[in-house]
Amino acid sequence: MDYRRIKDQNKEHDAVHDDIETSRGKPLSGSANSMVMLGGNSSVQSKWKRKSAVTLALTVLTSSQAILIVWSKRAGKYEYSVTTANFLVEALKCALSLAALTRIWRNEGVTEDNRLSTSWDEVNVYPIPAALYLIKNLLQYYIFAYVDAPGYQILKNLNIISTGILYRIILKKQLSEIQWAAFILLCAGCTTAQLNSNSDRVLQTPFQGWVMAIVMALLSGFAGVYTEAIIKKRPSRNINVQNFWLYVFGMAFNAIAILVQDFDAVMNKGFFHGYSLVTVLMILNHALSGIAVSMVMKYADNIVKVYSTSVAMLLTAVLSVFLFGFHLSLAFFLGSTVVSVAVYLHSIGKLQR
Repeated sequence: MDYRRIKDQNKEHDAVHDDIETSRGKPLSGSANSMVMLGGNSSVQSKWKRKSAVTLALTVLTSSQAILIVWSKRAGKYEYSVTTANFLVEALKCALSLAALTRIWRNEGVTEDNRLSTSWDEVNVYPIPAALYLIKNLLQYYIFAYVDAPGYQILKNLNIISTGILYRIILKKQLSEIQWAAFILLCAGCTTAQLNSNSDRVLQTPFQGWVMAIVMALLSGFAGVYTEAIIKKRPSRNINVQNFWLYVFGMAFNAIAILVQDFDAVMNKGFFHGYSLVTVLMILNHALSGIAVSMVMKYADNIVKVYSTSVAMLLTAVLSVFLFGFHLSLAFFLGSTVVSVAVYLHSIGKLQR
């Protein structure tokens, strides 16, 4: 995709937005001014409620995601095929988007912004983020060979760094000094939380786990920023249409992954071999998380996603104490606290840009 074209379109969109904001500041006469103010307040409240709802939902879904993946293991191994699970996640997200569109068509009719039929120029940008999400989602299963659920949630906060830097490189958005300081604190917090005082190894997570975490952060950040640029370059386009095409390509890439990695197992044992209730709940969780992420991208921004991940980190640690006997060490407490402070500073720096 031509990033320069995205950037120019974003600038045009921002310019229009600035013009609208400027016009709002001009005095209006009589009751018309009151009506505009009341309408504006109602719109702001509605937007705030919608943003809060999707952020809360994403926090709950994210906190349970790692727990369900670990819980789905049997004797430390996945009895089911992770590629088929990934495929079902994309298929379910696609079905949910189509169901939402069907309801919209029934209530509002088919319009230019909510119709599925489109041009190749609009949909040819989706294969790139779909492929990136495929690799990231597969790594999400394999990283648990090296980390536990709370450690995974800690390392996921590296997304903040990759997302922020990629915002700077791709979308040319300035980062404040506070944000850069927050990135340094994030690295320190993630490292502190991984300190191990019970063995000769300094960090609990081995080198392979750190590499996978960093790669996942880069893939997630790049795919997230890329997808947000796609979604927001045409703000009037219905989010469910945009989701539908992203998930269609996601299904296609996951089907290829099944053929390459698990074809023999699927043919000999069946597509749903090894599935359990926990596996089904995990797939449902992943699908709803994907929908929530896209809603955040549409109505807020990609940084909100990593904020919810930070809160989910604490919830995951607490739940893991009861479910898996996780030892809440002083190092983990200090590290998670530093990460939380870093996220808070990053949010302040974002507001001050």
